[in-house]
Amino acid sequence: MVVMSGGEALVRSLTGEGVEVVFGVPGIQVYGIVAALRDTPGIRMITTRHEQASTYMADGYARASGKPGVALVVPGVGLYNAASGIATAYARSSPVLVIAGQIPRGAIGKNLGAVHEIANQPGTVQSVTKWRRQASRPREVPDAVFEAFRQMRTGRPRPVLIEMPPEAGVEREEVQLRQPARAPRIVPNREDLREAAAIIARASAPLIFAGGGVARSDAEAALVKLAEATNIPVVTSSGGKGTIPDDHPLSYGSCFSPRGERQEMNQLFEVMQAADVVIGIGARFSLGNPAGEASTLVNINIDDSELSRVQANSVPLHGDARATIEALLPFLIDAGANERPSPAEAVAAARSLIAYYDIRLKEPQFAVLEAMQGAIPEDAFIVWDVTQFGYYARTHYRVNHPKTYIDSGYQFNLGYAFPTALGAKVARPDRAVICMAGDGGFMFNASELSTAVQYGINVVTVLFRNDSYGNVARDLDDAFGGSYGTNLHNPDFVKFAESFGAVGMRADDPLQLETLIPRALEREAPVIIDVPFGEMPIPRAPQFAPFYNLPWTMPQEGLIGS
Repeated sequence: MVVMSGGEALVRSLTGEGVEVVFGVPGIQVYGIVAALRDTPGIRMITTRHEQASTYMADGYARASGKPGVALVVPGVGLYNAASGIATAYARSSPVLVIAGQIPRGAIGKNLGAVHEIANQPGTVQSVTKWRRQASRPREVPDAVFEAFRQMRTGRPRPVLIEMPPEAGVEREEVQLRQPARAPRIVPNREDLREAAAIIARASAPLIFAGGGVARSDAEAALVKLAEATNIPVVTSSGGKGTIPDDHPLSYGSCFSPRGERQEMNQLFEVMQAADVVIGIGARFSLGNPAGEASTLVNINIDDSELSRVQANSVPLHGDARATIEALLPFLIDAGANERPSPAEAVAAARSLIAYYDIRLKEPQFAVLEAMQGAIPEDAFIVWDVTQFGYYARTHYRVNHPKTYIDSGYQFNLGYAFPTALGAKVARPDRAVICMAGDGGFMFNASELSTAVQYGINVVTVLFRNDSYGNVARDLDDAFGGSYGTNLHNPDFVKFAESFGAVGMRADDPLQLETLIPRALEREAPVIIDVPFGEMPIPRAPQFAPFYNLPWTMPQEGLIGS
């Protein structure tokens, strides 16, 4: 044991777990922690301009590096401000440790009006965290950190919370530091693997549906090996995009929808419906198994609550994606699953049909995406905000490197992309990082340009500007008789960037991104590229009409009780 403060115990425990950077905002309840970060070699703090950005950056760091990201905030309003980033990390199963201050120990729960006091602080983020603990004394800190990292490294990775009263950060007592938490990979038992292999081997039209759990498990290479060894083609969810290269001959691509709102997505849905066995790997199947009860779902998931939620006709395999694929493959070979003829010709035909619809529809998004595709390095990380380009990228932007496609998942939270991209760049300074945002979303966290310049976080941001919350304006026009409250007053974004010491560029035409993006990457500085753009239509062919009959456009039968 050694005598140290709680702040020192925390920072020493973090460095023992391999943490090199903490994103956060210093404040009175965390002074002991901030001082320890200052005085401890091998770890640094990146100060953000808002707590919201701290958790977004920690999430971006985690997703680009594969290691937990860490955020530090003051209690109460600081934690509330950080909650949107926590929710996004929860939606994308991202390992983020949030360290929150607390009010003094003796005041907790007494409603005395202490600075930043809120009742039941951990309860405010209970629904978007996997685990929570208060470390009230220095000696409790190492165990709390150990358990936080164990929680993030076992089962489904999601955000966790440690809160510390201010005294715990500065008091000194004997502390026993711990070794890093070990995380063995869970593998299903041999009989379950053998049963699943037999079912897959007998299938006439099997299909792999790969989700974000493949990336969280670092199972991308194992997935490709499984597909190639068995000649089973792959469809990925948006969270699984990049887990198999989009240009792989056994990859149909990403995204499907049972509503068929776009013909190319409907094509993928038809592929899923034709499958008699679907092998789900690290996927939530939030829309249900589109192959339906007629198929068998072999469901590989580290989260046992997801194993039989989708349908009754499931073969649950509770295990880590990579370890389970590696353990399953020998059983598949023994069962003869490697003797199936290659479906590459059918896959190529389906992908050609999707490309045909792209050309036929002649929508502006496709031409711009193609221009960007040729300008951006294949190994670049791209963080897509909630914009029309982000929606189209789910299906149409080709991703051939693992973990390089980053989106907000089902949270769909506008404005998350810029700070998330900064976190990704901190994790991988050797790689290009591009943020794709609209003007509405970018301004949510535009102050983080200060952070980017201060710390040399050289992200290139492509900012599609229509001076409006464009998606909302279009929907209000189409379904409610006119837009309202959607027009925006923006700065001159080139001058805005330059006022922070960043680089500002402007495109006269969106297709100029083909030359502007390489120029921006050469600058080795934070760059904003202002891209004026008008309204972007969504196809409204009659066969797609059911997609628009959604709860936010018209009343739904059964929503109001009698």
